[in-house]
Amino acid sequence: MEDWAEIRRLHRCEGMPIRAIVRKLGVGRNTVRRALASEGPPRYQRPSKGSVVDAVEPQIRALLAEWPTMPVPVIAERIGWLRGLTVLKDRVRELRPLFLPPDPVSRTVYQPGELAQCDLWFPPVDIPLGFGQVGRPPVLVMVSGYSRVIAARLIPSRQGPDLLAGHWALLSGWGRVPKTLVWDNESAVGFRKAGRPVLTEAMNAFRGTLGIAVIQCRLGDPEAKGWWNGPTAIWRPRFCPAAGSPHRLISTPSWPTGWFGPTNVTTASSGVGRPTGGSTTASHAGLAAGGPSDRMAREYPAAA
Repeated sequence: MEDWAEIRRLHRCEGMPIRAIVRKLGVGRNTVRRALASEGPPRYQRPSKGSVVDAVEPQIRALLAEWPTMPVPVIAERIGWLRGLTVLKDRVRELRPLFLPPDPVSRTVYQPGELAQCDLWFPPVDIPLGFGQVGRPPVLVMVSGYSRVIAARLIPSRQGPDLLAGHWALLSGWGRVPKTLVWDNESAVGFRKAGRPVLTEAMNAFRGTLGIAVIQCRLGDPEAKGWWNGPTAIWRPRFCPAAGSPHRLISTPSWPTGWFGPTNVTTASSGVGRPTGGSTTASHAGLAAGGPSDRMAREYPAAA
């Protein structure tokens, strides 16, 4: 699945020919041709099996909570581990980031069209859903790394089908596709296995169809998506008034989109200027042409 998605990304987003992809990934030429010609991801299912480490994981967590940098041999001695260290090292490598302090803040500069950060925001007030019902459904937020252009959409739930449908709607509104989407460890996006990020089958199919990459942030690393908090800080006081005031929230899936028109033409504090007059010119420079709206009836075109 990962090779299939990466082959399509290299060909459609990076413009690499088949021979170059074969040399880069070390796969057969026919494998590349089949991946580019296929209409959907390959199907492969493997039953999951438990691990011998599952029984001692609570003890490992307790030790790491007190000593986050404790070496694996010491952990093995403390828990009475009598098996090989390889499987234990893999589990400790997966759990240790949960207890380590976050990395110091660093400043990163992105190129036009390089990536967009995604996350879910949950309104702190009830929203009318129709027929006398209220709820607090999640809002899918997407922010361009270069121009800070914001797009958001109310989705029914945080499950995979609703999440991917929200991606499709937001990218259709942009009319362009960034080369990379950045996510945290949302379960519908992916999970970690032996310390390595692994995308879900549905997300791999989605990114392979569009020819893009999806990056999962490390555990316990809030700085990786620091400027995503800016949009929520902007619209929280506007859409969620102070206690005692009537909440006038529009109960439609696209309720935030109209308000972002004036927001997206302001100047970002980082010094990256948003273009005056809208977000369809300089702020979308570098994004792959086409987008999901063009894929409703035909194959996604290669990036210009």
